[in-house]
Amino acid sequence: MVQWTYPGSVEPEEEHEIAPGEKVVVGLFRPEDGPGIARLFRAVYGDAYPVKRFYDPGEMVQAHESGENYSITARKPGGDVVGHMAIFRSSPFPNLYEAGAGLVLSHYRKAGINKLLLTHLYDRVIPAIGVDAVWGEAVCNHTIMQKTVQGHGHVETGLEVDLMPSEAYEQEKSASGRVASVLCFRAYRHRPHRIYFPSCYEAELHFLYQALDDERTLEPSGETLPTGVVTHGECQTFEFAGVSRIMVKEIGSDFEGWLGSLEKELLRRPARVVQSWLNLACPWVGHAVSVLRGRGYFLGGVLPRWFDEDAILMQKIIGIPDWAGIHLFSDRACRILELVRTDWESTLP
Repeated sequence: MVQWTYPGSVEPEEEHEIAPGEKVVVGLFRPEDGPGIARLFRAVYGDAYPVKRFYDPGEMVQAHESGENYSITARKPGGDVVGHMAIFRSSPFPNLYEAGAGLVLSHYRKAGINKLLLTHLYDRVIPAIGVDAVWGEAVCNHTIMQKTVQGHGHVETGLEVDLMPSEAYEQEKSASGRVASVLCFRAYRHRPHRIYFPSCYEAELHFLYQALDDERTLEPSGETLPTGVVTHGECQTFEFAGVSRIMVKEIGSDFEGWLGSLEKELLRRPARVVQSWLNLACPWVGHAVSVLRGRGYFLGGVLPRWFDEDAILMQKIIGIPDWAGIHLFSDRACRILELVRTDWESTLP
C-alpha cells in the first residue's frame, strides 16, 4: 500500500451534489484513482491522447510524488472517475505549471463537473502548493475552455496555430482540421522584471502585455550581437502532433547557424509545426526574431515566466494554416488572431 500525503495544506476533497440524489467527490489524485483515469482517457480519446502518462497508473503515482504532475479527479462515491484536470511541468522554469488534460465523461458534461474541477484546482490546490504561475492552451475547435479559464482569472497572451491534429479529437468528431490553441496565463506570485521588445513587434507586445497584472518594464531590443556569446537551447518534439518546440534561453552570435542546423534535422521528420521560444530578457532578442522571420516564422505571442523570464513565441507552419477552423470567445483573442495572421501574411514569399 502506497503511503500517500497531500502537498502543502491542500484540502483533500469536497463532495458536491450534481443532481438530486447523485454526488461526486472532487479532490487531489489518490493512487487508487489511476485505473479510473486511464479508463476515462480511453473513453474520450481512445488510445490517441499524446501524453501517455495518463494511461499508466504507476507512472501517475511517480509523477505526483516528484511534483511533475498534480491531477484533480471527480469521482463517484464508489470510486469511478468521471472527470479529470491536471497541472504539470512543461517549461524550463519548474515553478511554472501547465494546466491541461481536462476531460469529463460524456454522460456528465452538463452537470457542471468541469467547473468544479477547475475551481478546486485554481482556488485551492495551486495556492496551497506554492506555484508561481500557471499557463494553458485553450483549444479553438470550440470556445468552452476559453470562456471557462477566463472566468478563473486567466489572460490571453498568444495563439498557437495548427497545434494539434484532428486525429486527437477523432473519438468525438469535434475537429475537421488541425486545431489551434489560445495561450492563457495566470500569475499567483508576481515577479516584475525587464523585457526587450523586437522593433518589428513594438505595438504587438505592448498590446499583449497591457492586460497582465504582473508588472513589466518594456525596452527596445538592439539588433547587434555581442561576440563570444554561444546560443543555449533545447528542442522537444511531439511526434504524434507533428510539432517541434525550440526553446532558446541564451541567444549567441552563432544563432543563425545553430538554428539552421537544428531546423535541417527537424524538417527531415514529418513536422507540421515548428515553434521557437526566445528569452525576452536577452537585450539582443530582436536579432534572433529577424533571423526567424527570414525563415518564415511569424508571431505567436508571449508566455510570461517561461524561463522565469518571459518568452516570445515564433512559429512556422508547413503549408497553409487552418484559419477557418479557429473559433474564439473574447474580443482580445480575436485581436490576437488578427495580429498573428497579419504577421503570417507578411512573411509569405
